[in-house]
Amino acid sequence: MTSLFAATCVAAASLVTAQSALAQAAPAAAAQAPISHGPAIPGVCVVSLEGAIGASTVGKYVQTRLGQIGTQVQAELTAEQTAINNAAKALDAQKGTLDQASFDKQAADLQLRANAYQRKGQLRDREMQATQQKALGRVGQELDPVIRTAYQQSKCSLLLQRDALVIANPAMDITGAVVTGLNAKITQFAFDREHLDQPAPAAQSGK
Repeated sequence: MTSLFAATCVAAASLVTAQSALAQAAPAAAAQAPISHGPAIPGVCVVSLEGAIGASTVGKYVQTRLGQIGTQVQAELTAEQTAINNAAKALDAQKGTLDQASFDKQAADLQLRANAYQRKGQLRDREMQATQQKALGRVGQELDPVIRTAYQQSKCSLLLQRDALVIANPAMDITGAVVTGLNAKITQFAFDREHLDQPAPAAQSGK
């Protein structure tokens, strides 16, 4: 149980890519014939960390909020890219009327803008990754004690990751209880895009 928080954070971080894969696999899984299971093993429980986060209210909220922030970032970058493209077209149209020195100067300035735009795009990408990591890490923190509670209430002696198993008896699955507990604890929390371009605060010198 000591590594449970680390496991929940890993599951949270992999949720974004896992959701699309699960969505693609769902129709095929639904078409399969029902499976008969042997008796549940007393004390052995399984849980899907990704499934619990994805099905929870707070997990869905985080995904929605990340989408909103991503849309804002894309709008910012698209507007700047459009402005640079328009400036390039305008400069190209003036090529026949400008002297070479003026044209070269404006072209160099435009290249500086394009380079700055590229750096901003890379920065925003890193900021989105940091935002996702921090938000899902918060979900992992909230999820950790919920799993421990469900483990104890279900009188488990061993808890296995369902996502690492091929098949398990659903009677041993405590994912539903974990989702219920997480929904009762938290449904959303405020977060915004991380800003990695802000300088670190200067250290105060003591006297």
